[in-house]
Amino acid sequence: MQIGRVATPHGRPMTLALVRGQLETADRRPSKAVNKWKVFNDIGETKDVFGLQDRSITVLQALLSFYPSDELCDESGGLVVFPSNSQLSMRAHGIAGTTLRRHLAALVDAGLIERRDSPNGKRYAHRGRGGEIEAAFGFSLAPLLARASELASLAQQVAAERLQFKRAKEALSLCRRDVRKLISAAMEEGADGDWATIEAMFIGLLARLPRSPHREDVDAVLEEMEFLREEIINRLEIQVKAEKMDVYDRHNGRHIQNSKPESFHELEPRSEKEQGEKPSKKPKQIAEPLKAFPLSLVLRACPQIADYAAGGRVETWRDLMSAAVLVRSMLGVSPSAYQEACEVMGPENAAVAVACILERAEHITSPGGYLRDLTRKSARGEFGLGPMLMAALRANGEGEKRSA
Repeated sequence: MQIGRVATPHGRPMTLALVRGQLETADRRPSKAVNKWKVFNDIGETKDVFGLQDRSITVLQALLSFYPSDELCDESGGLVVFPSNSQLSMRAHGIAGTTLRRHLAALVDAGLIERRDSPNGKRYAHRGRGGEIEAAFGFSLAPLLARASELASLAQQVAAERLQFKRAKEALSLCRRDVRKLISAAMEEGADGDWATIEAMFIGLLARLPRSPHREDVDAVLEEMEFLREEIINRLEIQVKAEKMDVYDRHNGRHIQNSKPESFHELEPRSEKEQGEKPSKKPKQIAEPLKAFPLSLVLRACPQIADYAAGGRVETWRDLMSAAVLVRSMLGVSPSAYQEACEVMGPENAAVAVACILERAEHITSPGGYLRDLTRKSARGEFGLGPMLMAALRANGEGEKRSA
């Protein structure tokens, strides 16, 4: 056991946190000599992690200026500096005495410096005949040397997080511009769809951003804004393809009318009765399938579906589709109605639609009729799951939770 690993302050209460910090500093293997300004820059990068203000960083800079070498090493008499408050105040740009003491205490509490107080609380050093320092009382910079590697790693993490936050804000700005201009173009040019409702969703998403958002706030809004953009593009894409097919059909119709009568009859297929075949119901198809959404989003919007999954958890799309079959039966949706929804929307999106219906089951008189209506609209390109999912998110208070 080492003696003198813990020093108590003069005229101030000792706390277990201070004891713990000093023991941890003593137990760490000190790094080799490190540049004090490199460590200082790392602390400036991570000051928010330690809850330090800019003034605290200024005071730390002043303390480091009293250390004679640019390299912190363990062979320099305990790494103690001992300037008076007036000297510190001058190098800290004239900071007031009470403010200086407050920020010194903040640096001590953050575990970046330690007090090495003399019997009377004054800061000074005992020197030998050759002028070398034999003992010093003031502030020890030993924690900076001991934590140099930790501080460097933490600074890299903070810098990476700051970069990701910047990229997320840029992505949100671009996505926001895309959605705004796409909605405006659709409304001005009379595209089919309830664009007023979609615009209200867009405005609602923006309203969830606080004045000074954190990265979690930006990520949450960006995710849903991207879903909204994809839904808008999906709708417009279906409409564009439908218009192309309409032009093609009109052109093909004129070609048939200009053809010889016999060739016209040759193009007509024989009826099913003429062929002697039984009528068969062909599945409805749409030109462009609905786009699937991330499973995580579906489960946040429709958490009740998990109650019907094996083990009470939905981890894959297969789990969701299996649960949807049980919910379909429980809601009284006929097998034919669900099968038709799977053929038109795709099995994954049909399961999502059932999960959304489950969330609003108490407000829907006929779940089966409601699903058939959604299927018909999907076949005509008039329905998308995006707004339905976002409405479920808001109904479940998901937006408020993620912005809190």
